[in-house]
Amino acid sequence: MTHPATTSRPGTGDDHQPDQQDQPDPRRWKALAVCLVAGFMTLLDVSIVNVALPSIEQGLSATSSDLQWVVSGYALTFGLVLVPAGRLGDATGRRRMFVAGVVVFGVASLLCGLATSSALLVAARLLQGIGGGLLNPQVSGLIQTLFRGSERARAFGMLGATIGISTAVGPIAGGVILSLLGADAGWRWIFFVNLPVAVAAVVLALRWIPAAEAHEGARRRQDLDPVGVVLLGAGVLALLLPLVESGRGSSSSSVPGWIAAVGAALLALFVLWERRYTSRGHTPLVDLRLFRLPGYASGAIVATVYFSGFTGIFFVLTIYLQQGLGYSALLAGLAVTPFAAGSAVMSAVGGRLVPRFGRSLVTCGLVLVVVGLVATDVVLSTVEGSRTGWYAALPLLLAGLGSGMVISPNITLTLADVPVERAGTAGGVLQTGQRIGTAAGIALIGTVFFAAAKDGGASGAAVSLRVATGLVVLSLVASLADVWLRRRANGEAAA
Repeated sequence: MTHPATTSRPGTGDDHQPDQQDQPDPRRWKALAVCLVAGFMTLLDVSIVNVALPSIEQGLSATSSDLQWVVSGYALTFGLVLVPAGRLGDATGRRRMFVAGVVVFGVASLLCGLATSSALLVAARLLQGIGGGLLNPQVSGLIQTLFRGSERARAFGMLGATIGISTAVGPIAGGVILSLLGADAGWRWIFFVNLPVAVAAVVLALRWIPAAEAHEGARRRQDLDPVGVVLLGAGVLALLLPLVESGRGSSSSSVPGWIAAVGAALLALFVLWERRYTSRGHTPLVDLRLFRLPGYASGAIVATVYFSGFTGIFFVLTIYLQQGLGYSALLAGLAVTPFAAGSAVMSAVGGRLVPRFGRSLVTCGLVLVVVGLVATDVVLSTVEGSRTGWYAALPLLLAGLGSGMVISPNITLTLADVPVERAGTAGGVLQTGQRIGTAAGIALIGTVFFAAAKDGGASGAAVSLRVATGLVVLSLVASLADVWLRRRANGEAAA
């Protein structure tokens, strides 16, 4: 596998000049550790708050709409700023944007923990999502900059493991904090625990993450495509808003569904604008030529569709185990631990197998996820009572192993041929697709779940889990199509 993205650019101020190609930055692994810890913190907050919602409702006299926005508001602003943040990182320096994101996230976490009303908590969660969206594109961009070859595959493997673990262990971490500190103080400490992590991340980032691309950023700072930023932001906002409003299974929504159609139209207008902006010799917010790079478009599709089903799995199981089977928040979190463990192990291993197996590795991983979810569905449909969690452990482990073969290898393959100067933007686009997929999947799966079983019963869990499985199957079809097209292209080239 070749990696054109590792080519240095003379005169840009990048730490990786041509005469240093064989001397990678000695701080790269320490820098990666800081990035992964900060990224873990922000992704954990996507799910950790779910188990604390009853405590927040009681402590702040929050309405169901308030609780919905505590969860969905974070995802909304997170997805909204990803691409502009990636572009700013490309243009002004990734360390600078990473530190800014951590600071915003830390301040917002403090405000969340100190909130005296549901309105203040929602506002703080919106700010917290902005912080997460600012720093996350910089992580993939820094991996592109600091690593190359097999080391890059290992680094993306660790990133994939971080994504998988953070999504799965959120309910566990929240349950532990609530069980130790009680309902009254526990929900506040779910946010306060971010503070020491944020402070340490800022200090260590300034010490270990290289301040690269300063000169390039100075040249490009005047060309940040403000019209593109507005069109993309408005389009993503309009697309996500109806989805996150319906993501908690509410019977009514203050946002009409046709707003999503407006969002799609704005995104189409954004594409037209970017083409025109590029034709005039300017640097666009998103270089549409990214989608012509080998593997980028197909990888983005696989990621978007997979995340729509992947995150819905935990949504279904944690609600069913608590509402249907009477599990505590901690036990419900522990029940999905096999998935997290399998994903973590295989993400680290899968990153190293990418150069050998390529897209076929992702395809095999998706097959394992489908098999594991079908087996989990069988358990939910046939096993009753508290034994359900035990019987589901092995199928969830299998699905987790497959997921580890999907997330990090897909990231590696998708970004492999992206030029370093576009790495932040490319990572932002990829993660925006994941956030849209997550919001759409949870909205669909949540609607099916609550419609099928108002009491959180097994029938609703089984039906909604089948929907999640169907979304993973769609991702598998996209991956198979990519494998077939690659083999066909290789065959024609050989002929």
